[in-house]
Amino acid sequence: MRKILCVLIVISFCLCGLANAVAAERIAFVNIKKILFESEAGKAAAQELKKFVDAKKTQIQDKEEELQKLKDALEKQRTLLTESAFREKEMSYQKKFRDYKRFIEDANEEMKIRDQQVTQELIPDIQKIISESGKKEGYAAIFDIGTNGLFYTSHQDDITDRIIDLYNKSYRSNK
Repeated sequence: MRKILCVLIVISFCLCGLANAVAAERIAFVNIKKILFESEAGKAAAQELKKFVDAKKTQIQDKEEELQKLKDALEKQRTLLTESAFREKEMSYQKKFRDYKRFIEDANEEMKIRDQQVTQELIPDIQKIISESGKKEGYAAIFDIGTNGLFYTSHQDDITDRIIDLYNKSYRSNK
């Protein structure tokens, strides 16, 4: 009985020491989304994406105007055309309208893919800066605030702004 009690006491002291050692490790947090939106590289990428989106919007507006003109012309000719000629022109209009809808779907998908590509191009550089900063400042771990598994963090441990500054310096030096 004494042996078991002694073993339990020794194990409890070891566990307390281990808990204190783990508690002494530094943990920090970053917000990757904030870095993507507020860093110079992220803002430059957003500008490029905005140019692409604006070009697509212009194309969509042109197609809408063309469709409206076709529809107006079709309505004006309704009484002048024979039933079969009107149906033929209406079918042509419907085909162009379907093409327009497909174009919008394709443009939306292309914009989503471009956004993902831009993000995936920036993430490795951001991860490198975070890793270097973590090693330099002695952190045991750095977590992304945006992940679903994190429910609470103290803002004093949030190093996002420092990472943005370091990332901006790295981005400027690589330009």
